[in-house]
Amino acid sequence: MKARVATSVALALAVALGTAGCGFVAPQATTKHYDASDGVSGSVGTVDVRNAMIITDAKNGTVGNLVVTLVNTGNATQQVSISAGDGSSSAARVTVKPGQVKQLGQDPENGSASDILIPEFTTKPGGLYSVYFRYGDQTGVNLTVPVLDGQLPEYASLVPPTILPAAQ
Repeated sequence: MKARVATSVALALAVALGTAGCGFVAPQATTKHYDASDGVSGSVGTVDVRNAMIITDAKNGTVGNLVVTLVNTGNATQQVSISAGDGSSSAARVTVKPGQVKQLGQDPENGSASDILIPEFTTKPGGLYSVYFRYGDQTGVNLTVPVLDGQLPEYASLVPPTILPAAQ
């Protein structure tokens, strides 16, 4: 009788280990970070840069609209400096309060304060463009941001207005 009980327990353990064995040694895919959309992401100190992309007009693309979400996971307000292209000058400074999720570039037609428009933009859709994010004395992050156009319906409202040169 004891042999049967021992055999039953051993068989139950073998079945349990055999059916769940992969879970013991395989890495969990849900613990790995990935960019779930068309943009790219990075981090600077306590500020997360999420889903950064530039939207431009495919035909007359002379302006780029930087679309990005900044998330401050820290306890202090941060003044994030965003530099486009070669990074020689700051395109914008954005204040992000503790715990705040700040979306930029959502309303290029009305020119709200949360828009970062890049003038004299010549990179075509499908290309990549360098954008540098930093604040304070933190080491910044340089992201190679994809350039998209408004052909997809979800990006159509994000295409910036074309800036025409002033009449001479």
